[in-house]
Order: sequence, then C-alpha cells, then structure tokens
Amino acid sequence: MKILVLNGSPHVNGNTAAMVNAFKEGAESKGHTVDVIQVGTKQIRGCLACEYCHTKGNGKCIQKDDMTQVYEGIDSADMIVFASPVYYWGVSGQMQSVISRFYAYPIPKVKKYALLISSMSPRVYDGIISQYKSIVGYFSAKDMGIITAHDPDNKSAAKLAEVKKLGESL
Repeated sequence: MKILVLNGSPHVNGNTAAMVNAFKEGAESKGHTVDVIQVGTKQIRGCLACEYCHTKGNGKCIQKDDMTQVYEGIDSADMIVFASPVYYWGVSGQMQSVISRFYAYPIPKVKKYALLISSMSPRVYDGIISQYKSIVGYFSAKDMGIITAHDPDNKSAAKLAEVKKLGESL
C-alpha cells in the first residue's frame, strides 16, 4: 500500500515529526511505501472560494503553489495520514490550508485515513477529531486510527511504540 503522510508541523524535528517517523518505520517494516510531505514548511494558501475549480478548472485549483505536490501525492496514494500539532484547539494553519484546498479536488479515491496529533494539553483534541471524522465520513472512507500525544507523552518511548504499532497494523 502507498501511504501519504501530510505533516502540518513547521518543525521538522518536533513532536509531530517524531510521531510521523515512528508511523513510517512501522508501516515500512510491513512492506508499505510511505511518502511524507512536510506541508508545514510549504507555501500553501487557503481556499479563495473563487469556484474556478468547479466551473472552469475541472477539479483543478487556480492557485499555483506547493499544494500541487499534495494533489500529486493524493493521486497515487492508497491511504492518507493527517499529522499535526495542535494550536489553540485546531490543526496548524498550514494543515488547515491543505484541508480547505481539498475542496477543489474531486472526492479522493483514497479510502483509508489516520490522524496523528500532538499538543501540550490533553483537553484540546475534540474539535480536530470531529473535523477528521467528518472528512472521513464525507469521503465514505475508513478511519484506520487516531493517536493523540500530549506532554509528557510527546516523544516518549511508549507513545512512539503505539504509533509504530499503528503503522505495523495496516
């Protein structure tokens, strides 16, 4: 299976990256291919609500930015993993821009999804999990797992083993 991980953190060695690396290690140990796009470091603007994609663009966004790489990854993926730090009860702004730009894209053929989120508090996940479940439901897809980590779990051996196990379970 080809898995696309969208890492919404701007920190390439942060807590979210540790979760992504553990997931990748687990999935690759079972023969899966894992591509990671560091969307947190890309130039991806939010949706303009211009409707070009649905009127003239045949599902293509009028904006020409790094989201093109994400669209290409979606085209070849069998599974998508959203990974993000939590900033004030939501995914990172960079990840939210990616999610808003899914609007231009026809419903992906991808039918498996997972969510990895990290924060400093255990009480900030409800909105993100609700949004994620809505996305998965709208796409008529399957949730393969949700893992949250908060301080002191971030980068702990136990939490990373849990994330690795998710990757191995696919």
